[in-house]
Amino acid sequence: MGLFVDLTAADGFVFPAYVAEPAGKPKGAIVVVQEIFGVNAHIRAVADGYAAQGYLAVAPATFHRVLPGVELGYTEDDMKVGFGYKTAVEALPASGVLQDLQAAVDYAARAGNVGIVGYCWGGLLTWRAAEQLTGLAAAVPYYGGGMTAGDEPARKPQVPVLAHFGDQDHWIPLDTVEAFKAAQPGVEVHVYAANHGFNCDHRASYNQPAAALALQRTLAFFARHVG
Repeated sequence: MGLFVDLTAADGFVFPAYVAEPAGKPKGAIVVVQEIFGVNAHIRAVADGYAAQGYLAVAPATFHRVLPGVELGYTEDDMKVGFGYKTAVEALPASGVLQDLQAAVDYAARAGNVGIVGYCWGGLLTWRAAEQLTGLAAAVPYYGGGMTAGDEPARKPQVPVLAHFGDQDHWIPLDTVEAFKAAQPGVEVHVYAANHGFNCDHRASYNQPAAALALQRTLAFFARHVG
């Protein structure tokens, strides 16, 4: 079990992050970026899982700039509410929530090299972080909503990237994933026989075999690049 600590972004904004410590000396750190449902029980469990693997895990509350204390479930109503918060955060002035992610990376660096992993909207933020943040060693976006659309595939990541997608994801059409792969030959892309949110065991779309394989690949990737 972890606890929440306050972090401070470059503009002075103070926000909470859930921090899970490993049992022994950390072999590095992982920043865990939430979906559109807040740093809820699932995201805290994901962070705890990385801590159990020997990493310091830090999950910043990326909705805090628009509303503190967001913790949603996975109903249709929760999805509508979360999408509204996500839209509000995306509308913030330039740098916006990325400076909160930078503060999380800077805090995590006390444990050594830092990787970043994100899910859904957090996957998109992870993809942006791979290009724009400093102090990262690797990035792993899971089904990053929007990262295969518009100008996103043209980004130039500065660290190794491993990306996971589902071939039944109606939010991220498979043809856009194929186009992303063509635009980003340096990114390791895996596509699973699964739907959006396949890693989340709180959702109806949870797919245990896909989640297990993606985690195995993610841990191997972080072992190579983070420690």
